[in-house]
Amino acid sequence: MKIDPITLEVLTQGLISIVREMRATVCRTASSVAIYDAKDFSCGLFAPDSQVVAQSEDIGSHVVPLPWSVRSAMEKLGHDLKPGDVILSNDPYTGGTHLNDVTVIYPVFQDGRLIFFPAVRAHWADVGGMVPGSMSGKATEIYQEGVRIPPIKILEGGRFNDAALDLLLSNMRVPDERLGDLQASLASCRVAEKRIHELCARYGVDLLLEAVRLDLDRSEARMRACIAGLPDGTYRFEDYLETYMGGQFEPLLLPLALTVAGDRMVADFTGASPQVPFPVNSTAAVTAASVFIAVKSIFDPAAPLNQGSFRPIEVNAPPGSIVNVQRPAPAGSHGEIRKRVIATMVGALSQVVPDRVAGDLCRTSFHNLIGGYDGRTKREWVHYEWSAGGNGGFRESDGPSAMATIDWGDLVTVQSSEVIETRMPLVVETSRLATDSGGAGTTRGGLSMQRSMRVLAPDSRYSLLSDGAVVPAFGVLGGLSGVPVGSWIENKGVIEGFDTPGKIAGHPVGDGSIVVVRSAGGGGYGDPLLREPAKVAEDVREGYVSRGAARDLYGVALDAKGVADAVATEALRKRQRAARFALTAVTVENAYEAGAVSRRRVCRLNPRDAAAAGLVEDDVVEVDARQAAPLRAWLRTDASVVAGTVPIDELGLAILKVADGARLEVRRVATIVPPQALFAAAAE
Repeated sequence: MKIDPITLEVLTQGLISIVREMRATVCRTASSVAIYDAKDFSCGLFAPDSQVVAQSEDIGSHVVPLPWSVRSAMEKLGHDLKPGDVILSNDPYTGGTHLNDVTVIYPVFQDGRLIFFPAVRAHWADVGGMVPGSMSGKATEIYQEGVRIPPIKILEGGRFNDAALDLLLSNMRVPDERLGDLQASLASCRVAEKRIHELCARYGVDLLLEAVRLDLDRSEARMRACIAGLPDGTYRFEDYLETYMGGQFEPLLLPLALTVAGDRMVADFTGASPQVPFPVNSTAAVTAASVFIAVKSIFDPAAPLNQGSFRPIEVNAPPGSIVNVQRPAPAGSHGEIRKRVIATMVGALSQVVPDRVAGDLCRTSFHNLIGGYDGRTKREWVHYEWSAGGNGGFRESDGPSAMATIDWGDLVTVQSSEVIETRMPLVVETSRLATDSGGAGTTRGGLSMQRSMRVLAPDSRYSLLSDGAVVPAFGVLGGLSGVPVGSWIENKGVIEGFDTPGKIAGHPVGDGSIVVVRSAGGGGYGDPLLREPAKVAEDVREGYVSRGAARDLYGVALDAKGVADAVATEALRKRQRAARFALTAVTVENAYEAGAVSRRRVCRLNPRDAAAAGLVEDDVVEVDARQAAPLRAWLRTDASVVAGTVPIDELGLAILKVADGARLEVRRVATIVPPQALFAAAAE
């Protein structure tokens, strides 16, 4: 069957239009603030074989993993699907993301033939579990994260499975909201069903399905052409996630080997840390989707998203690792694994196409949960806050501040203060960009957001599931790191920190106390000493950069009026270039040490070199050649290391794009400091 190009595009856009109408329906009918106001949901159309056919401005981290959920649902229930059946699921182990993302899969039949699945994945503000909001920073097994729903028929023949629905809602906080959100998803799918039938009536089922096939094929051809333009080879990078099992900090290694062979790409995460009984794991669906999101965003961002783009890409995520979690380990950190997988892709591709990548994005989805029982309304309440972080700087411009990252679609990243205050016992005291939070660079990383919320209900609890509190977003091509995430509680002038930054579970919050949350900043792009002085001066005037950072990080001397002094700036930059601490690389066989669970890269320096660089034992450092992305490592002083050298293994040299004998900069990134010192400095 032949289709002319005009008809093909009309049908392609017609399916995308259906998804847009689905989104509008959810926004107008949902009950939760996180859904109707902040748009933490996604819609899509799927083929019977689970391929995503159409989406619109949806959240990539929802839509791209959805084919795994559809496939799992079909494997379990596909033999017995009839018109009027609707599937409900949130199970991470069968293709989900985390338990809060509840998915409705709605089969659409035409003349008895299954032709499409409209689907909605929406973040329910609570699905039970050990803390209000369900996402605990210290869960040790998935049962503490909420009710796990395998693919079940929540409607059969158009009638609700009342027993299943009662069982689910009885184990969730604010059940009336949960029911309202479920009804919104169902309404959205019914709209899609109606529009699909209208397309079939106008063009015929066979023509519509042929258009789908052709659209997927042309997306595949575009992506294959993009990959074929890259030089063949294997490019490697490594990053870390953060855990505090037993109260002790340990970084968990995430290595990537990215192989390009002709028009195909393989992302291999062999060697990733084993899964742990702590919320830093996620699923193979999330890992693969993160690879797809990175490749699509870097190489083919303008074309509509469908499954064809992902056919040339293979992902290997070893079972039982942090990137392919198995029961019963917690799986709530899908946002953290996702962003770290994207970071490793950026690090690897910076070695190949540095002009196409950006500095690392803000490391985490930054899940903040505050909730409890409101005595005034006699109701439970849960507020879900994900203050947006900074995006990485890129060749053409600074990274956007407090904006959605590439995996977030059109998710609202600064939630409405008015809606929060109307629906929750909270007062939003301040919402602002955090000065000096973006990584310095020729183009600056985006700034993070800091929000203060006063709690007006007793017996409230605060939880945080995040990452990047110790190891922040990296810069590329000499760009510097963004600021790590942070949170604390202020009560009558007293600042209360946490001994496990980024991972908090049900911490009591007194009536009148203020919860302050600060997201992470994006990494910089390029040498900060090459940034135009006038741009630095403008950043200072706007409050994005302090005068001290302008001087110390950008080498810009400002006069009393805040104007860059060209002569003084040139002299200052010359001195700062000369003062950069660099050592000579010497090849060693092993640059790692074993931890209780994982292994970490260490940077061994002669004590005299460490002292000269102002570094102390266990500092987090960057080793950088300014050719791509830097290596992160933990400092170890070692008198057996020859002064003036830095031992690097062959893998590290390849990541840095240098050879033995190269001059490498070594600089501090972050230090594990007593919480009170950190929070006191932030409060000044």
